[in-house]
Amino acid sequence: MDYKLVLSMMGGLGLFLYGMTLMSNGIEKAAGEKLREILERLTTNRFTGMLVGIVFTGIIQSSSAATVMVVSFVNAGLMNLSQAAGVILGANIGTTVTSQLVSFNLSEVAPVFLLGGVIMVMFIDNPTIKRYGEVVLGFGVLFMGLTTMSNAMGTLKSSPLIMNTLANLNNHFFGVLFGFACTAILQSSSVTVSIVLLMASQGLLELPICFFIILGCNIGACVSAILACLGGNKNAKRAALIHFLFNVFGSILTFIVLTIALPQITNFFITISNGDLGRCVANAHTIFKISQVIIFFPFMQFIIALTNIIVSGTDEEEHVHHNELQFIGEHSVSTATTAIPQAKQEIKRLAKMAKDNLEMSMEGFLDADDKNLPKIYKREEDINFISHAVTDYLVKSNQMTLPVADRAILGSMFHVVNDIERIGDHAENFANFTRTEIKHNATLSEDAKEEIIMMYSSVAELLNLSIKAFVTDDAEQYFPKLNELENSIDKMERKYQKHHIKRMAKGVCDPHAGLLFSDMLSALERIADHAMNIAFSINDNYESDDEDEDENSI
Repeated sequence: MDYKLVLSMMGGLGLFLYGMTLMSNGIEKAAGEKLREILERLTTNRFTGMLVGIVFTGIIQSSSAATVMVVSFVNAGLMNLSQAAGVILGANIGTTVTSQLVSFNLSEVAPVFLLGGVIMVMFIDNPTIKRYGEVVLGFGVLFMGLTTMSNAMGTLKSSPLIMNTLANLNNHFFGVLFGFACTAILQSSSVTVSIVLLMASQGLLELPICFFIILGCNIGACVSAILACLGGNKNAKRAALIHFLFNVFGSILTFIVLTIALPQITNFFITISNGDLGRCVANAHTIFKISQVIIFFPFMQFIIALTNIIVSGTDEEEHVHHNELQFIGEHSVSTATTAIPQAKQEIKRLAKMAKDNLEMSMEGFLDADDKNLPKIYKREEDINFISHAVTDYLVKSNQMTLPVADRAILGSMFHVVNDIERIGDHAENFANFTRTEIKHNATLSEDAKEEIIMMYSSVAELLNLSIKAFVTDDAEQYFPKLNELENSIDKMERKYQKHHIKRMAKGVCDPHAGLLFSDMLSALERIADHAMNIAFSINDNYESDDEDEDENSI
């Protein structure tokens, strides 16, 4: 074979892959946040989830990206398995859009898209237009790659060796295996099916064997989701398994039907495609998928139950190690659109750890009891580990092609992690206060204890509301109560410090206890400031008055 021909095919494949990636990334950057919101809000049941999956996958041109996103959402607790099953079914239909586009042979207009995309990317300053320009450019590059591959494949027909080899390719099992291997390597069933479509249209592959290669492509498309779930929880693994089982069962059923009635099915597709072999492959891909979804849709609950048997057990809270990430898996950072929701869930968990530590340390101080100090110090180590791991994840995510709106959110998350870590530091300081209290037998007066309890109650309420505001991105809803609590805490701090001075002047308070009391009030007021920072981290209209100070020591 002429090496120029090989290079031409490789170059065409490279352009095709790059064009598809450019399209997908451009759409995710320009509209990823909106697409994510659609996935989160419009998948309330399996049927609507399926419709969303069709539209979503048809837009981003990648069932692998869609299913990886679904697995990530399940891992983050934003979607249950029933919702995920619906989206996965829809994604399997939506992925056939690419082959349909390819079959219409839009290569003649590809240069127009190519030039239009270049103009939008290079000569227009508007960031949104630039990102949509990447989509247009990707579309043009994709079809230029198809043209290059098609021309190279046309030349292959002059090689008797290649034609004889491909003509003898009639083993159905080998066809499935070939489709699976190619898709697993290329990480895209759309690409593999498109290549098969081109080969069929050039007369390099017989139409019957194309059907079996398509079945292998469907199974190979599951590899991305399986890789994405490896670092996830059990439900994430079940979601990936739903995708795998559906494609395996669907391919087995279709394989049996094809084996029984291959001539009739072949004639059917030739008839509805007017003899265009490329359209035959595209139509077969679409009809296979739609038929499988129709057949298996009523039985998805059984498939979900089967995944619960295969992946047994639950992710109980007590079995989750605090010194490891729970919602961010090893492979999660590869999904730009899910970076924000996964990070948010991990930060929510981190905030709960800091809040629990604060509560435990406060109880120990008020009761002058040091039995929980080892737990507090251990959890503080875990908080530091998680906060650093989340920060590393945010840094890696920031280097990705994130949706436009997500970049601003990502920047605020760095500050939220820092505020939570500072709250954890204060909890550790309270534990140190308890040691000092016990060492010097520094007992607080009843009035001082009562004042600390009242101020802490307000701080705890403020912290709870601030976490809710952060998780729901709705600080405005909580603003009146948050503002009221913060003002109340500031007044308490000033008022109780005055009471403290009077008690010290009267000799009511022990000197050591008095110092601890004053430090405790100041620390609680700072915790309130950090809580307000968390609540309004994504709200541009709020600016904290909190000063930059070293709060890591007492």
